[in-house]
Amino acid sequence: MSIEKLRYFVNGEYKESKTEEYYDVYDPSTGAVEALAPCCTKDEVEEAIESAKKAYPAWSNTPVIKRSQILYKVRQLIEENLEELTLLLSRENGKVLEEARGDVLKAKEGTEVACQIPSQMMGEALMNVATGIDTVLYRESLGVFAGIVPFNFPAMIPMGWMAPVCIASGNTMVLKVASMTPRTALRMAELYKEAGLPDGVLNIITCSRNEAEIFLHHEDVKGITFVGSTLVGKHIYKTAAANGKRVQALCEAKNHALVLADAPIDRSAAGIINAAFGCAGERCMALPVVVVEEAIADELVESLVRIAKELKVGAAYENDSTLGPVVTAKHKESVIKWIEKGIDEGAKLVLDGRDVKVAGYENGFYLAPTIFDNVTEDMTVGDIEIFGPVLCIKRVKNFEEGLEIMNNSPFANGSVIYTQSGYYAREFTKRTHGGMVGVNVGIPVPVGFFPFSGHKNSFFGDLHCLGKDSVRFFTESKCVTTRWFDEEEKKNTVVSTWDGTI
Repeated sequence: MSIEKLRYFVNGEYKESKTEEYYDVYDPSTGAVEALAPCCTKDEVEEAIESAKKAYPAWSNTPVIKRSQILYKVRQLIEENLEELTLLLSRENGKVLEEARGDVLKAKEGTEVACQIPSQMMGEALMNVATGIDTVLYRESLGVFAGIVPFNFPAMIPMGWMAPVCIASGNTMVLKVASMTPRTALRMAELYKEAGLPDGVLNIITCSRNEAEIFLHHEDVKGITFVGSTLVGKHIYKTAAANGKRVQALCEAKNHALVLADAPIDRSAAGIINAAFGCAGERCMALPVVVVEEAIADELVESLVRIAKELKVGAAYENDSTLGPVVTAKHKESVIKWIEKGIDEGAKLVLDGRDVKVAGYENGFYLAPTIFDNVTEDMTVGDIEIFGPVLCIKRVKNFEEGLEIMNNSPFANGSVIYTQSGYYAREFTKRTHGGMVGVNVGIPVPVGFFPFSGHKNSFFGDLHCLGKDSVRFFTESKCVTTRWFDEEEKKNTVVSTWDGTI
């Protein structure tokens, strides 16, 4: 298979980069390089920002209903091209087909949220706030936004979380997509153009962190939306905010589930397996740690191991595969080092997925499910994000000990409880630090009408992505106070003494 040399997408067209540096884009199922993504130069990054800046005045003045109609067309085109996008995403990311299809459908869901922008951007009004005086609040767009995208959800994050609401609310955008998985977003940019989006409103580049640093300082960039590591997220939040920009930084996680003694064992185990090993564990809402009451711990571990062994590791685009490869050989090596670290720290390895082989795909980046038991609080394997198919079991005496362990984590993206007790479910919901909470739900990601609301070191900023938060993030409020005079009042030359107080 020939290796495709990718271009960047600016002002509605693909352009050849002048860079001499390219990134390998793999098919994780085979280990073969399928494409080369350019490390765009600083001039090309600034070109993308300038393109977005020039497109902004006309786009922001486009009636909001017309903007939403373009998003409706984008939604239609995503549906019409669903299987093509699914296969493309599966080939570059390693998700099995069902997961890849879900990734694309999540992009469609974010687009559907954006389609409702006319009602979401509606302001507020109050007549006669003082005698003869009315006040109206409008929501207005701001300008150019930059999106910095990770590799793990090539459709959902850039084209579901970031671009739709940003664009629908009248802004323009430059997306720095992940160099490991750029093709899905680039293809979806073509769908936006086909839907009638004006040139320059959406621009897509690939580059290194050095070139992306431009976004944090550039005077024409009004805000940054980021998904990635906590280390980088903190830097973006600190630097961009210091330069007067809005920031939402969605960062790492180490989500925990608490399994109480009254939980149905096999049903809970099935949910945990799906949450822990789906997408090869490469998601910030994965469930890599289970805190379980000692009374049922042996039984739960036995069930987890049995169900995990039933997963079929295979090429992402084979219909019967239920666990695909991780994204690159380098990432596979990183996960293996974490497994070795867990062994060195004294955790009990009850299921080892390091030596899995897939017939016909021997060079793919495969790892089978791996489970550690008896993980204690002094072991880093149970506290640091691994981002792979590794599950850690922590045993506790009761609900209070389990909740304390969970809340001691510096991350608070999601948290889950498995129980049939309404009392403990309510206590957990009220007292957990997790921003997204599941009660007998392993992956408590809400639908896009609600925000993706991580807490603590899992999020930096004031307004989350999706939901009403997203509309507020991408718009600014403007209050207009008016007063009109009748004929008699016009003749009155007395200077008004109203100072805004009521």
